[in-house]
Amino acid sequence: MADNKKSDAPYATRVDPTKEPLSPEQQHFIRQVELEQWKRRTVRLRGRNAVTGLAIGALVLGIYGYTFYSVSQERIMDEIDEEAKRARTRDSNQ
Repeated sequence: MADNKKSDAPYATRVDPTKEPLSPEQQHFIRQVELEQWKRRTVRLRGRNAVTGLAIGALVLGIYGYTFYSVSQERIMDEIDEEAKRARTRDSNQ
């Protein structure tokens, strides 16, 4: 198990910026660390955003393609209906 002993070393102490005033050097260091963490997170988010964008794009293209396919099937059905009407009129005339 881990000990929760406080260290006497100055580099291992935790600083709460809301309770203790920070020197300009400490504030600058905190900003640098936060910036580096932000950069690391944005690289991961960029990859996730790219995957999400590609998935949404594939879905949109799939729906678009299905719509064209569906409309072309409707035209074929209209042509079959026309042929059936012609056949019925020929059969009723004879």
